[in-house]
Amino acid sequence: MTTPTALATGEARTRLHELTIIDVRTPGEYAGGHLPGALNIPLDQIRRALPDIRHAAERGDVLVVCASGARSENAGRILAENGVRAATLSGGTGAWAADGHELHRPQGAASRATWGMERQVRLTAGVIVLLGLLLGLVVHPAFQLISVGIAGGLVFSAVTNTCGMAALLAKLPHNRPRAADLDDTLAALRNG
Repeated sequence: MTTPTALATGEARTRLHELTIIDVRTPGEYAGGHLPGALNIPLDQIRRALPDIRHAAERGDVLVVCASGARSENAGRILAENGVRAATLSGGTGAWAADGHELHRPQGAASRATWGMERQVRLTAGVIVLLGLLLGLVVHPAFQLISVGIAGGLVFSAVTNTCGMAALLAKLPHNRPRAADLDDTLAALRNG
């Protein structure tokens, strides 16, 4: 499998005007702050958007962005497997903001903004572990296996740089794009 080329934040900033930027985070994360000009196509919608991304890549370079770089790297691999070259932003929007570059926050985004996916995963994993331990103490010790399962999943997630829990959480309504929003984004991508 090919690893997409990574651009440093400084290089991405100087090339901002010539890049098609695709933010693969959830709509809530995107609304909380994104690179100027970025279009939101969540990671699980990349395959649906392939024809439009391919069209954009024919016009110029594509930069795929997420919070830290893991999801954009996965998106870059999917694009590469389908013949579309794309770079990723090294360190994601976190590195972009840490380097002092401004994130765009659309007006009215506060009502749509949600926690970042990593924070949602930490909360969910923590709640499930505590619930497993509590049920193990109160109901039956076998319930502690729930906590063991979550711990194993977290280790697997770290080793493989994937996250099944994030994939599941991304399907929750507050993490889904509105159909009209995604259609508008794909139209903007097509029309350049």
